Amino acid sequence: MNRPLDLQKKELRKILKEKRNALDPDTCRSSDTAIFKAITSWDVYQKAETVFCFVGTEDEINTRPVLEDLLKRGKQVGVPKCISKGIMEVYKIRSFDDLEPGKYGILEPKEGCEKISPKAIHLALIPCLSCSMKGERLGYGGGYYDRYLQQITGTQAVLCRTALMCDEIPMEAHDRTIDFVICEAGVLNTKNNA
Repeated sequence: MNRPLDLQKKELRKILKEKRNALDPDTCRSSDTAIFKAITSWDVYQKAETVFCFVGTEDEINTRPVLEDLLKRGKQVGVPKCISKGIMEVYKIRSFDDLEPGKYGILEPKEGCEKISPKAIHLALIPCLSCSMKGERLGYGGGYYDRYLQQITGTQAVLCRTALMCDEIPMEAHDRTIDFVICEAGVLNTKNNA
């Protein structure tokens, strides 16, 4: 008998977190640099006026250079903020001074930052624990992104280190596939890999 998908995902998360924790810091730094170059040279990124980007934690891809580049280019920059269990909103930041540690110690926009409508987002750069070449995304299990991404009509791209990618991710009914995967190899259109 097959195990339920939620259990498969839970087990996969545990394996991938151990794998992520074992990654060499130098490998992570060179991976961050390659992913940054792939993002910033992408025409979709260059043309997007409003970009939503997560603030990477110590364990994730370092998105600080991406956020700095967006601000320098004068784009409207949106960063996520947890509002309640499983619910997040995106708020505009003008500099890193607009961020403070929020839930789970993740940097979030401070009170007073302007909310950005999901419909106004041209490009969303999304975190994951892992993903597949087909755009199947494995998040951290809170459902924040699954709910929010349903409202975004712009381009969505998941950022993932190649070392943490899987051939297949167990997908439940509420899980969404993402159109693009950005890894060290560049920007991959998942529709070509489906």
